[in-house]
Amino acid sequence: MAKKRTQTKAAKPQLTDGEIPVVGAREPCPCGSGRRYKACHGRAAAHAATEPVQRPFEGLTGECDWIALRELVPAATVELTLKDGLPDDVPSVTLATVLPMAWPALRRDSGAVLLALQNDTVSGDLSRDIAHTLRRALTAEPGNPVKVERAPADAPRLQDLLDPSAPFEPVVHSGFEFWIPNSAENASPEIAASLERANAAAIPTVKLTGVDSAYWCETPEKNHLRWVMPHPEEKLLDALARLHAAGTSTLAEETRLVGSFRAHGLVVPVWDLPTGMGAEECEKPAAEFAERLAEALAADTPLTAEERRARGGLTNRQVTLS
Repeated sequence: MAKKRTQTKAAKPQLTDGEIPVVGAREPCPCGSGRRYKACHGRAAAHAATEPVQRPFEGLTGECDWIALRELVPAATVELTLKDGLPDDVPSVTLATVLPMAWPALRRDSGAVLLALQNDTVSGDLSRDIAHTLRRALTAEPGNPVKVERAPADAPRLQDLLDPSAPFEPVVHSGFEFWIPNSAENASPEIAASLERANAAAIPTVKLTGVDSAYWCETPEKNHLRWVMPHPEEKLLDALARLHAAGTSTLAEETRLVGSFRAHGLVVPVWDLPTGMGAEECEKPAAEFAERLAEALAADTPLTAEERRARGGLTNRQVTLS
């Protein structure tokens, strides 16, 4: 009787660098094993991931706008100021919502750095991952993108690198032409194709000027206002419930508070707007709502039965993005 051969698993190839790179779960593993990432080094990455930091941008200037640019805004940039200043060969650091080819960062030929905010990360701490990418971009060769790399557990966070006294002032763009400093005609075919796809998918978005961290957007069916708010969740939901029960949670006629979602530890109420209501028409109603909300936040009486029902409705319609 022939002996059954003992099958041995092929040794998992070792990666050349000490970090576990991050790619799509169904993509080939970068180690060259021929397996999908999720069935190879992706397993180690999943086990290595830590408990997510619930408020990764807490303590940063403009926390609400960091969240908006991460979750809501298709195309925007912000000039960043580092605590220790910039290296002599880096003229500027610009945060961008996304970069071509989903690059985590890009060092331009000029030495300037573009840092992406909406890329996937796996360490559980967005702040640490993005800060790690930023530090690597500062020393990257000009004219090159920065590859994905897992941040060490003791790596600095954005809060350690950025100047807390510097303003955080997003500039919302109608498209992604900011990727190419001179002209789209000079872009490589790959970047030109990425630019075309990104522009086609971008939802028109405008940041309101009269209130903080409120963003109007246009969709084919209706427009929306999405407003990232810094208030503690329970207190904010109570205040929104008070206004909803009183019939004052709308912004104007034909507008409706349809619910909220939770993103990176903060609550983002969402209003449906009529198609004809643009960003400018939202400015005054939003400022008036902010005054009503401030009064409701200051109230300390228990919720009435009607207010509790309103709160339950808002809570039932709440989803968590991150």
